[in-house]
Amino acid sequence: MTYPKIELHVHLEGTVRPETLLEIARRNDYPLPADSVEGLARLYDFRDFAQFIEIWILTTNALQRGEDFRQVVVDYAREAAAHGAVYVEGIFSPAERARRGVDWDEMFAGYCDGAQEAREVLGVEVRLTPDIPRGFELEEAKATVRYSAKYRDRGVLGVGLGGSEAEFPPEPYANAFAAARAEGLASVPHAGEAAGPASIRGALEALGARRLRHGIRAVEDPGLLREIVDRRVVLDVCPISNLRTRVVRSVAEHPLPQLVSAGAVCSVSTDDPAMFGTNLVQDYAVACSFGLEPRSFYEAGLEGALCDEATRARLRALGEDYDWAAVSAAEVEVP
Repeated sequence: MTYPKIELHVHLEGTVRPETLLEIARRNDYPLPADSVEGLARLYDFRDFAQFIEIWILTTNALQRGEDFRQVVVDYAREAAAHGAVYVEGIFSPAERARRGVDWDEMFAGYCDGAQEAREVLGVEVRLTPDIPRGFELEEAKATVRYSAKYRDRGVLGVGLGGSEAEFPPEPYANAFAAARAEGLASVPHAGEAAGPASIRGALEALGARRLRHGIRAVEDPGLLREIVDRRVVLDVCPISNLRTRVVRSVAEHPLPQLVSAGAVCSVSTDDPAMFGTNLVQDYAVACSFGLEPRSFYEAGLEGALCDEATRARLRALGEDYDWAAVSAAEVEVP
């Protein structure tokens, strides 16, 4: 079995492999923009971040029923466990589905049912952190917060902000995130991926971000990076995602080593593994190809996790008991 991993940044809608997406679309009578595994694979060859968002919307709206959402969580927990995952924080975007008439409770209950099944059947701890899509109305953002609070006792621990970062700054969502924090939900927005330091600054100051999804463009502002380091704001780094969306041009140019060298706490995640043709083993391999240690990413994931203290203690003990020295070179080699 591969070494243990903690994943803090994975969009559950983006974990659905092409075969399963086709199956779900057919049972929901939803017309996908491609009707074969090969066709979807061609669609997933993104030219840039904007096209990724376009294809994301066209494909993920196939998910419409509580059973779909439950299946998505369980399927990914099974896949992630095979790659060493012991704890996963899954993201989903309920307002996108709600715009198409899907019931809020059906979505949240379906995802929560899946998380419960993943824990009871597969032994993988799954927590949930719904995203507010950028460009959506404030009332939709507030609805995301209300339902997240409603399902907090079923593992919904935070609220994020996703979507077209370069077009929509974080500041207009400050009130929604203030409401989330008042409900005991952590602020975990995307920032520093398709936009630079100003977006990160807005996420930290206007949204009270506890953790940043991506955050890699903090390297463009040394003062901001020092603040992130000093505040120990954990960055959810998704190396292969950054390559697939052309946010970073090559592995050699990825800023992860600069971030770690500066003292930033960086976890490693897949983001949208089915859409980017990756998995946890591959993303960790890219991260470790810079000479960084797998254990450091596990410990960063533990520091950034939003879970309760009992779960954190179990995860900490697992990491402390694992024989990290025995991790072979093959397990950290880029495929």
